[in-house]
Amino acid sequence: MPTRYLLPLLLLLLTISAVVSLKLGVQSFAWSTLWSAWQVSSEVHFVVMEYRLPRVVLALLVGAALAVSGVLVQGIIRNPLASPDILGVNHAASLASLLALLLLPALPLVWLPLIAFAGGCAALVMLHWLTGTASPLRLAVVGVALAACFASVTDYLLLSRPQDVNTALLWLTGSLWGRDWQMVLLALPLPVLLLMSLALCRDLDLLALGDERAATLGVSLHPFQRGVLLVGVALAALAVAVCGPISFISLVVPHLVRRLVGGRHARLLPFSALLGALVLLLADVLARTLSPPMELPAGVITALIGAPWFFWLLIRTR
Repeated sequence: MPTRYLLPLLLLLLTISAVVSLKLGVQSFAWSTLWSAWQVSSEVHFVVMEYRLPRVVLALLVGAALAVSGVLVQGIIRNPLASPDILGVNHAASLASLLALLLLPALPLVWLPLIAFAGGCAALVMLHWLTGTASPLRLAVVGVALAACFASVTDYLLLSRPQDVNTALLWLTGSLWGRDWQMVLLALPLPVLLLMSLALCRDLDLLALGDERAATLGVSLHPFQRGVLLVGVALAALAVAVCGPISFISLVVPHLVRRLVGGRHARLLPFSALLGALVLLLADVLARTLSPPMELPAGVITALIGAPWFFWLLIRTR
């Protein structure tokens, strides 16, 4: 599809999905009721403005952040199976944040992004120590094993301290449920990091030509690679800090967008951000409307879509 059609199509779908997300839920509103929600006197004003609108804003920011973090990590590692969730970064960020919630219950929420970022960086260091310059398949397999290990420790902490897990469970479901404007404030660094990633397009394209050619063309390899990885981990960790672990967006979306617009990062990054936002927004709408009044975590929907894609990539990479 020509990119001149893809951009307006994605923006149109995002707008429609955002409006539908405001309309649907455990209680769906008529269109006339929804339009009146902007008035303070409306009976649905609180639900729309304080419950559903921050949820839409977070879905847009977190979906875009996860997709862009996948593009950055795949661009640096040059591995089609690499993404923050497959490499264990998301689960390590979850575990670090859970430990902080359990051990320091009075800790202000503003510290969660930094703690999640530290956990994500620790996972990357551990993965590098275990695999070195291993093949893409081994890197992915070790990453999956590390992610399972971090998830197991997280489950053990939840089961062994049931009296302390209410807040943690709310956060760990990989869901947008219960997120309010306070969480949107916590996610405000995400737009800054997304803009920073756009400044990396030229050097990422040069890096795709190979290390030697990129160095010849003026790229400072090691500082640039470390900087891109830090931005990628920060995007994933901050997304985990506000919504919990949401799987496979960072793996699936970059692959889909690469097929649509090619590998030039000037197009790949912004289109991945738009499609990632759309995928999470739609997943959240489905999670709310499939079986009301019960609400599924949006992470379950993304996992159902992403897991078959990951197996297909594994088979193709063998």
